[in-house]
Amino acid sequence: MEYVIDVQDMWKKFRLFHDRAPTLKEKVLFSHRRKYDDLWVLKGVDLKVEKGKTLGLIGQNGSGKSTLLKLMTRIIYPDKGSVEVRGKISSLLELGAGFHPDFSGLENIYMNAAIFGLTKKEIDLKLDEIISFSELEEFIDSPVRTYSSGMYMRLAFSIAINVEPDVLLIDEILGVGDESFQKKCFNKLKTFKTQGTTIVIVSHSLGQLELICDELAWLHEGTLVRRGIPAEVIGEYRSTMSGRENLRLQAENRQKAEKSIENSLAAESGESSVLGESSYVSTQVTGESKRWGDKAVEILDTLLLDSSGQTKFTFECGEPCVIEMHCRRNKPVPSLVFGIAIYSCEDLLCYGTNTLIERYPVTVETLKDEFIVRVSVDKLELVEGEYYINVAAHDEYASPYDYQTNRLRFTTYSNIKDSGICRLEHQWSIV
Repeated sequence: MEYVIDVQDMWKKFRLFHDRAPTLKEKVLFSHRRKYDDLWVLKGVDLKVEKGKTLGLIGQNGSGKSTLLKLMTRIIYPDKGSVEVRGKISSLLELGAGFHPDFSGLENIYMNAAIFGLTKKEIDLKLDEIISFSELEEFIDSPVRTYSSGMYMRLAFSIAINVEPDVLLIDEILGVGDESFQKKCFNKLKTFKTQGTTIVIVSHSLGQLELICDELAWLHEGTLVRRGIPAEVIGEYRSTMSGRENLRLQAENRQKAEKSIENSLAAESGESSVLGESSYVSTQVTGESKRWGDKAVEILDTLLLDSSGQTKFTFECGEPCVIEMHCRRNKPVPSLVFGIAIYSCEDLLCYGTNTLIERYPVTVETLKDEFIVRVSVDKLELVEGEYYINVAAHDEYASPYDYQTNRLRFTTYSNIKDSGICRLEHQWSIV
């Protein structure tokens, strides 16, 4: 088995200084007093890539992905361990790296391609192809400082791929540019794969990596956590990340609930306006969250549960869930309706319903003073994104007892990158 890239026991640290940059005098006289910490961004990474394979690197920001690519290109060197890359390397690590802003696009093509090792004769032969692929014919004689970030990326990518490398290293920049050019880039990468080029690519777009990569390597805090088939690694990665997202949303929703209680107590102490015998509560919770009503029936707490009854704020598309409202009746009411509404983070209503619409009877005479209302959702068919829940208790004429907007936030994730709001059950057939 032929390995083009061989990383063995790779360690890399950066020094983080905690005081201001010294003057030359201070550096000479007080060099021993400078305060710093050593940050190990890579810790004993072993990684081999076979010839002709495409490997994707995933992980949170700061996990060491970009540092690993820079070590492969020998821009920086390891503190421990070794890295060996066989063949001609072409890299796209930083947008426009190696470009001179005052040179024209044409001049930067010659300069950048020369850095990659091409002679002037070789560049002359490829010049038309580079310009054509970049789609910058009318701007090629303009200084690159006048280019947009997308134009920078087009020119940089066009040069890198026309070097005809044995190893191509790409760091995230394929997210720049319009949709048609991104498709063009990925089609070119697929062509490279068929030609036996070895590719290592860093991206946060898991769907794109799953389409193009033979394997994925997951880095976390400088260590290689998992390597394997893209679908399996992505599934495990998303599961772990959803757990962390769940903790974040849990803390956010807890703060929201505590703030809501504080504001409600403040309203009860006389800070709310009085309309007849009913107090009207209008409290700003966090962000765009609001609450109002006379609190004859009060929603004390709202929970989002998974199928096992555990509190959860991240769900896979299609997973069952339960919205649970813990309520208290503070005084008799003539009628009672409970409602929920789910909104996207763009404040777009995704779904709303209530017990009156559903013709689910709520018999107020038989209710205990404290009770729980549950809405069981068999399949939470919302596409990947962030959402929030409104909850309400009101009478049959929509006069509010307790109405709470933006009460809970949650996210959904999915391996299918469809678009819109909800996922409709469907089947494909070709006859």
